Amino acid sequence: MIPASKSTFSTPWQMHEFFAGSGLVSYGLKEMFHCVWANDISTQKAAVYQANLNLKHFILGDIKDIQGKSLPKAHMSWASFPCQDLSLAGAMGGIHASRSGLVWEWLRILDELKEKPKILLLENVIGLLSTNHGNNYRAIHKAISERGYKCGAIVLNASLFVPQSRPRVFIIAVDKKSHIPSELTGKGPCWLHNSSAIELGNSLPNWIWWKTDRPSKRTVTLKDIVDPTVPFDKDNVLKLIPPKHIEKLNKFDFIYATGYRRTRNGKQQLEIRCDGTAGCLRTPEGGSSKQYLILKNKNEIHARLLTIRETARLMGAPDTYILPGSYNDGYKAMGDAVVMPVAKFIGERFLAKLAEAVY
Repeated sequence: MIPASKSTFSTPWQMHEFFAGSGLVSYGLKEMFHCVWANDISTQKAAVYQANLNLKHFILGDIKDIQGKSLPKAHMSWASFPCQDLSLAGAMGGIHASRSGLVWEWLRILDELKEKPKILLLENVIGLLSTNHGNNYRAIHKAISERGYKCGAIVLNASLFVPQSRPRVFIIAVDKKSHIPSELTGKGPCWLHNSSAIELGNSLPNWIWWKTDRPSKRTVTLKDIVDPTVPFDKDNVLKLIPPKHIEKLNKFDFIYATGYRRTRNGKQQLEIRCDGTAGCLRTPEGGSSKQYLILKNKNEIHARLLTIRETARLMGAPDTYILPGSYNDGYKAMGDAVVMPVAKFIGERFLAKLAEAVY
């Protein structure tokens, strides 16, 4: 289980948060950045955000209706824009499609601000780097560069911090005129860059090769996030587990595994993983089902859905994090969020240091 962080909100740096979701970014950054303005269109996510952060200037509504001139001053702008048109689980419509294309609304608002923040961060699925032969990323990189920033993309998998496989790309941008501490940049790629990022970095102007040391080894396991008191009531799905996956389970006397229902060759099956790490949490809108928890104990195998609290733990949220609403509300809020310790890691390793250097 993830311990709660201390809350001070006495931070010198201020931020805007677009597509704010359930607030895990602001929660992870709260020791470094105070969110002075946030926006999301989802009523359910807004309820989670406000229950935990109680932000006075949370604007519930369409980003298309936001006017940049109305926003308070901030040192950083964070935008976790929609991934549906860039995800392998989605429609792959690209960076100009209706959902992922909302990033252009964020850029419009940036243009309308009385004073642009010197630090930007955009978050999305790793498909942003590879889909359409990398041209989706190139379009954003060009737009950011034209607005007076230099930037680079890094890839972080949440499995470094929590027992969930959730690779994501983070674009960190800084005002071109600002000094960047040498400790934060390298002359080439490092462990933060996958093959797509390397290809883009070698071909684009105004690219920054961000660098930092790897985090310490994760200690939280899948077993640690499981509530053992919850009954297993979905054994009817066990018949969908393919024989090869049953063989994997049978190698263990006791194990917690996770699985998703998939359709392969017109047939439904429950594909499981037994590596102590959950699959990536998703939402129904992302083209996938809810994730099952499988228990193998000697000769018995049982199944149930992950609880909302378990999904929150997989997102790095402490058990004190409030999750109002229905099961579906909570699942969507967590499945569509940024993993809290990942946001905190980026804040500590890059964003706070950049703020100190450029302001």
